[in-house]
Amino acid sequence: MQFKTFDIVPHGTKFDFVGKRHVAVVLSIVVNLAVILWCIPAIHGLNFGVDFAGGTEMEVRFGKAVEPGSIRKAVEDLGFKDASVQTYGAESEHTYLVRVGRIALMSPEDVQKVEAAVKRAFPDTESMSFSAESGDKIDFQFKTPPSKEALQAAVESAGVKVREVREEAGLTAGSHSFAVITQGIQDKITHDLSTKFADASPDVRRVEYVGPAVGRELRNQGFKAILYAMALIVVYVGLRFDFKFSPGVIIALIHDAVVTLGYFAFSGREFNLTSIAVILTVVGYSVNDTVVVYDRIREDQGKYKGKGLGEIVNLAINEVFGRTLLTSFATALSLVGLLVYGVGTIFDFSAAMLVGIVSGTYSTWFIAAPMTIWLEERAARKKAATAHPGAAEAARASK
Repeated sequence: MQFKTFDIVPHGTKFDFVGKRHVAVVLSIVVNLAVILWCIPAIHGLNFGVDFAGGTEMEVRFGKAVEPGSIRKAVEDLGFKDASVQTYGAESEHTYLVRVGRIALMSPEDVQKVEAAVKRAFPDTESMSFSAESGDKIDFQFKTPPSKEALQAAVESAGVKVREVREEAGLTAGSHSFAVITQGIQDKITHDLSTKFADASPDVRRVEYVGPAVGRELRNQGFKAILYAMALIVVYVGLRFDFKFSPGVIIALIHDAVVTLGYFAFSGREFNLTSIAVILTVVGYSVNDTVVVYDRIREDQGKYKGKGLGEIVNLAINEVFGRTLLTSFATALSLVGLLVYGVGTIFDFSAAMLVGIVSGTYSTWFIAAPMTIWLEERAARKKAATAHPGAAEAARASK
């Protein structure tokens, strides 16, 4: 049985990818430096979301379907900035996750009243700390730990309602730490949404705080995940082919990760845990194409033993050119629907993935394999200079 084929990309292309590697490397360096500089906080910086910068996440359930955009506007009208709203769970449940960046509603006067009330009730109070960046949360240190009920009663005597009292590890030996979470945000959000969406019966079911310290830890762990993934990929390529191919892979992966990061840097879109997932996905996608090219290079090295590495790399890339291009195109097509109809994090995921696919395809052709040639040529020149120092010096002089 013979299959009919329709070739969008003709077989036997002879594009000089290796010859264009110098221009491609310069272009990549310029783009990567621009992204890195733009990500420096002093110049512009990334727009970190609640996951990384700290903030509040609320789960709100409505009695009927409500437009996410109208919920976001209502929350922002309350004074909460950088609010994001996304569907949570099944659509029939009409539940949404609302994330806001500014999370403290307590005034300095409220904090002073609470401090005075607690110190009156517990004279051995060692310290009290409150940060607007940490939300409506007050931390206390005691020499002798009070009961949670007594601490809650002391705080509420200052006119501040308490949602929860948590006992935590003490900062110093022998001390006892408590975190008091007030109900300011939950009450305010519930009241306002109930007023604006009275017919939908909104119910704030859960409020979670992400403090700056936790956000920084999540951010650090996310970037570590990217580095660990790259390291394991380099080891795999070295074992699968040859470790001389690994530097080209790591350069290409760093290139793709930085270019994908550039989407969030230049667009100003929120950079959060989903963004880390996008970069990891792009890294995996990019190495997939690179492995296909490397596999063809290995086959062609056994088939064309008289040819140099540069010629073999060019031949291998051209042989899989159609496959790489069409695979990337088909993958990009799957993102079109998400780009057209997606909102919030779905749109950002799709747009960043599209940027990553283009970058990954480009790096497969112009970065990974061509960089291997450059490293091979550099090693050959160093070996020749060591073996014949006079000839190497004469060659430099002739140039």
